[in-house]
Amino acid sequence: MPRRRVVQKKVVYPDPKYRSAVLSKFITRMMYSGKKAIATRIVYDAFKAIEEKLKKEPLEVFLKALENVKPIVEVKSRRVGGSTYQVPVEIRDSRRDALAMRWIIQFARKRSGKSMSTKLSAELMDAYNSTGASFKKKEDTHRMAEANKAFAHYRW
Repeated sequence: MPRRRVVQKKVVYPDPKYRSAVLSKFITRMMYSGKKAIATRIVYDAFKAIEEKLKKEPLEVFLKALENVKPIVEVKSRRVGGSTYQVPVEIRDSRRDALAMRWIIQFARKRSGKSMSTKLSAELMDAYNSTGASFKKKEDTHRMAEANKAFAHYRW
């Protein structure tokens, strides 16, 4: 993080099919080794599976799932007088989005299943229903922050 200049945000163009910048960012995070076409196909196949199973608009399901997984607070280590405290801090919006996307992709990859699109669709549906590993990760983060609320005065 530079001290002199303000970091300029990169312009994110919306994806061609759903016209959503958030989905475009998600596809970019899904990508391995610059293979964006493959990542796009995986996400669109997952959306097709969601539409078949839930009979709802897949973009709405995706956005609701993302909203359910976004954390509000997290803990950061703060060293005070020789001991380290886990201090709960609120998260800015861009980091909330990044964490939610990262957790959904991470836990979708860990799932057992045939293809990545089926694993991703299952994880998104679980997050939409407020269940699953990515939602549990959010709950654990909040629980940790709640447990360390006593150290909130060390916030900087």
